[in-house]
Amino acid sequence: APAAKKPAPAAAKKKAAPAPKEGVAPKEEAAPKEEAAPAPAAATEEPPAPKHPPEQPPAPTDESAPIPTEAGAEATPAPAEGSTAAPAEPPAPEPEVEKPKEEPPSCPLSLAVEEVSENSFTLTWKAPEQMGRAGLDGYVVEICKDGSSDWKAVNQEPFLSTRCTVPDLSSGDKIHVRVVAVSASGTSAPATLEQPVLIREILQLPKIRMPRHLRETYIRRVGDAVNIMIPFQGKPQPEVSWSKGGQPLDSSHINIRTTARDTIFYIRQAQRADSGKYELTVHINGAEDKATLDIQVVEPPGPPQNLKLVDVWGFNVALEWTPPADNGNAEIKGYRVQKSDKKSGKWFTVLERCTRTSCTISDLIIGNTYSFRVFSENICGLSDSAAVASGVAHIEKTKTTYQPEKIPQRDMMEPPKFTQPLTDRTTTRGYSTHLFCSVRGFPQPKIIWLKNQMEIREDPKYIALIDQGVCSLEIRKPGPFDGGVYTCKAVNPLGEASVDCKLDVK
Repeated sequence: APAAKKPAPAAAKKKAAPAPKEGVAPKEEAAPKEEAAPAPAAATEEPPAPKHPPEQPPAPTDESAPIPTEAGAEATPAPAEGSTAAPAEPPAPEPEVEKPKEEPPSCPLSLAVEEVSENSFTLTWKAPEQMGRAGLDGYVVEICKDGSSDWKAVNQEPFLSTRCTVPDLSSGDKIHVRVVAVSASGTSAPATLEQPVLIREILQLPKIRMPRHLRETYIRRVGDAVNIMIPFQGKPQPEVSWSKGGQPLDSSHINIRTTARDTIFYIRQAQRADSGKYELTVHINGAEDKATLDIQVVEPPGPPQNLKLVDVWGFNVALEWTPPADNGNAEIKGYRVQKSDKKSGKWFTVLERCTRTSCTISDLIIGNTYSFRVFSENICGLSDSAAVASGVAHIEKTKTTYQPEKIPQRDMMEPPKFTQPLTDRTTTRGYSTHLFCSVRGFPQPKIIWLKNQMEIREDPKYIALIDQGVCSLEIRKPGPFDGGVYTCKAVNPLGEASVDCKLDVK
């Protein structure tokens, strides 16, 4: 295949032009040389004919290599199609022109001075809210001496850090500072410090030491004195300023006294209008520290409104009301409900800190007439007055007829019957002994004791007792003559019964 291409004079002439251009970077000149000097190229190619054969193999690589080139692509295609390749490439950049232009980012936020020394200072800021679709390339810090309008960039190339130290400054200079955000779509509006930075050494940065109890809402009652001391630190002597809502304080009502180490906030008699957030700022030459003091001045709330006696049934009453018109500048914690009966006229608390605006009162005494009132309560205490229900509740007596339960009468009569008989006993001479048995019957039977079928009458040697149907006979210090058969007989109008036992005395 290469041998067939070599004898062709036309091909040799056209390929001779790109051969010397393999080491040249710009390929845009290839097209004009092929068209402008075809005749001289043929004359000069005849002597170096032997040099072309070894260069023919790399020629195909030249034809495939031009693909990544931009402008030279017109000359690299096959020589026969060189004229048609040129018009095909120009449409490529057209879609890039149609892209919409993106908006630049917004300005950086919270620009502040972190530290100042005798020949430098350090800035900090936060990223802008809108960075654009392409993202940020970084930030550029610019400075300008006070009294001059010549702004100079501190960094030539943008950087992404939100902290920057500006070095090589002269002590005593006042420097204006601004920071811009840079992206592919443009540059943001600058974030600028309101006051110039005075270059001098700060031995100690300003710092507010807010007491722990002042970090939360500080609550006082109307008419109370507000006396707050807040310590701080910083060298040289920092400047202290107070404000409320961005406005300076009313010196005729609020007294501020500042020393080298603390500031005192004093109000002789607090009013509800004194409630709000007070801002304390301590700054030294651009370096500052801020703290917020939240004061809430409260007073007792007003009474509830629209107290109504909704319903009365049985010994129960339902009440409803609405919250007070004035909550005393504090949250309503609940309501206190009280009742009063017409007989005594005294008020008694039924519910404390009822969190709802309705309640049900039960266990009222039937026949009494009751009145009701409700107090509202906040952190300051109960309202000075109460809402009283317009109506009264009369607990009426209900007419009922008592019907005793009819219990059938039962015949309780029963003849005597021994449930526990006597048992034989053996005892020792001179030691008292007892005989026991149990009997039941109604009416209660009469108990008769017998010895050897002879009734034991009033004999001090024998003691007979009966308790809850248990019969006992005590034989005191028996002798041999006391042995024998003992009988317990129970007698009532319905009949009689008896039991026996044998006693041996040894």
